[in-house]
Amino acid sequence: MGVSILTDSTHTMDHLPLRPLGDTGIQISPISLGTVKIGRDKQVKYPTSFTMPDDKETLALFDLAQSLGINCLDTAPAYGRSEERIGEVLGRRTKEWIICSKVGEEFIDGGSVFNFTPEHTRFSVERSLKRLHRDELDIVLIHSDGNDLDIINQFGTLDALAELKQAGLIRAFGMSTKTVDGGILALEKSDIVMATHNLTYQDEVAVLDYAAQNNKGTFIKKALASGHLDKMASKDPIRSSMELVLSHPGVSSITVGTINQKHLRENINTALEVLSSPNNSPR
Repeated sequence: MGVSILTDSTHTMDHLPLRPLGDTGIQISPISLGTVKIGRDKQVKYPTSFTMPDDKETLALFDLAQSLGINCLDTAPAYGRSEERIGEVLGRRTKEWIICSKVGEEFIDGGSVFNFTPEHTRFSVERSLKRLHRDELDIVLIHSDGNDLDIINQFGTLDALAELKQAGLIRAFGMSTKTVDGGILALEKSDIVMATHNLTYQDEVAVLDYAAQNNKGTFIKKALASGHLDKMASKDPIRSSMELVLSHPGVSSITVGTINQKHLRENINTALEVLSSPNNSPR
């Protein structure tokens, strides 16, 4: 840990600083590693096809991420074999990481199946614990199908997660939302949301504003537009994206899903430069 990455500026850091994930007591790196691509290569919305890395390549990716200061892995049952592979590759070392998993969406026979019932929520969490060799999950989010308010108001999924937190099976919980109303209501009733915010889509900024005002945690999904960033939006769309997202006081961590070590290093370098800028100092 602590390998020097940037040497060309007196203002730069050499390691990602941790920041509070709202009021959860969890310290999180401003970049989290998404793991869709280690578990699933079908029905994914990336601009180019990819080959899932083998166990050796996956472990090397995790070790690199950890050496650069990333301390959080984002996974989900909807990511195919992602949870199982994290458990297989890391073994007991899963305890070295903050792990964010999800409930509500399954990837079965090449498609998404949703189940938000309290019964399935408990089943899903207990299965994730086994897969990840953990007695407690750090973070569990509901994987919304887009009907955020219905899930919160009709299914009792957040209430089920609150009970699992009370029982000591999870440390913090919330929802990966797709609407402003859903994001704000989820924050009122839980610890964390995962929202979308990037150069081409800023419709959910009110959710981030609410999080900042109420000391709630947020993950940002699609900060780099799932690889679809408009190259004409900026000479350096990755940097522009990082500047936009990391400058918002309501943002805890950006979830970046890559299996390319070079891209990971470049993304971390850019994040470090942005975080070191006098205009974008960490909170």
